Amino acid sequence: MSTPRPPVLVEPLEVEFSAIRAQGAGGQNVNKVSSAVHLRFDIPASSLPEDVKERLLALRDSRITQEGVLVLKAQKHRSQDMNRADALARLQELVDGVAVAPRVRRATKPSYGSKQRRLAGKSQRSEIKSLRGPVRD
Repeated sequence: MSTPRPPVLVEPLEVEFSAIRAQGAGGQNVNKVSSAVHLRFDIPASSLPEDVKERLLALRDSRITQEGVLVLKAQKHRSQDMNRADALARLQELVDGVAVAPRVRRATKPSYGSKQRRLAGKSQRSEIKSLRGPVRD
């Protein structure tokens, strides 16, 4: 049995936060919007294991740019720090999801050997059937 790998942790120091100030549209909560946090995380230059980076980049995700920069937005809370913590938690969740290596699926088609065995069995059965005479009343 393989030993479980230690959890892959995102280094908060590696994450770049850029807060955006947005103009609140009519009826929008301006304070909430102005404390929005963009979290940028550069995948190629991160301390994540190589296989995890590869799987992160392979994700079909609009938040990951061609250069391997992951951008998450968080604007649920009024305070900048809470949004930052929220974005970091979401980033960690994403990394946790990718950190588990996908299981190798078994082939769904029958193998060459099993096909041959089946055909051999079939031909034997048909020979035995042909030895039997026609059913008479």
